[in-house]
Amino acid sequence: MLSAEISTVSAPIERYSANSQGATLADSALDLLAIEEPLEIRIEFESTGGPVKKSISVTMRTPGHDEVLAAGFLFTEGIVDSPNQIASIKACGPKAGAHSGQNIVRVILAPGVVPPLAKLERHFYTTSSCGICGKASLDAVLVRGVEKIARDAVRISRSLVDDLPDILRAAQANFAATGGIHGAALVTNAGEVTASFEDVGRHNAVDKVIGSAFLEGVDCRDQLMVVSGRAGFELVQKSIVAGIPALLAIGAPSSLAVELAQKFDMTLVGFMRHNRFNVYSGGWRIHG
Repeated sequence: MLSAEISTVSAPIERYSANSQGATLADSALDLLAIEEPLEIRIEFESTGGPVKKSISVTMRTPGHDEVLAAGFLFTEGIVDSPNQIASIKACGPKAGAHSGQNIVRVILAPGVVPPLAKLERHFYTTSSCGICGKASLDAVLVRGVEKIARDAVRISRSLVDDLPDILRAAQANFAATGGIHGAALVTNAGEVTASFEDVGRHNAVDKVIGSAFLEGVDCRDQLMVVSGRAGFELVQKSIVAGIPALLAIGAPSSLAVELAQKFDMTLVGFMRHNRFNVYSGGWRIHG
């Protein structure tokens, strides 16, 4: 799914290579780069003490679909648990650069909705390479009050797992152009892509996917989350909060991601390649 904003920018480069005789060749060219810019998420609501306006996150992301990114972040961090709790989401603020859109998202909660104040005391700053490193502590992001995934939530054929790298790649137009952007997609067990987004931050791509489903009222309990990079703890955590029963990654999982997936009966697959993959948790969902 292409971004509504400009997601790439061209840059002049000097390109070096060697011919069959080992001689160095050089020429000038233009290369496409994935845009990386900050996004601030602000939240506003009415409390007993009066109106509250608070900046709760700054993340480095690829511009585009910032509203679903904000919604996915608020949902997976436990600040809201229903789209009805959000009155409006609007982009605002000045542009950060010549190629950018607005880099602030203002989220106004519905009347009577007061988020858990303890969660608002955390300070989020996330780079594009790592979401969890910006959390106040590991304790702050552990899943709380979330039930285990139903063991019969979905069945996944081995042939589908073999096809998922190609299915995801087909949804990654900007990766094909830049080679420098992560993709995430919701896929049914029939191989249909129901949502896909790209971002320089793997956690942002997942937040965009989950935020889109959250705002549209899509039930994720029979869907698969497919990601182009590694499967870190935070991607597993966000998917579990959304009720997604399986996360399948092109790259490697971390030890904490495996531990969390096992704890919540999530199927976790890594190192997906044609005709081979590793199952770290929930292998009973895979058949054939």
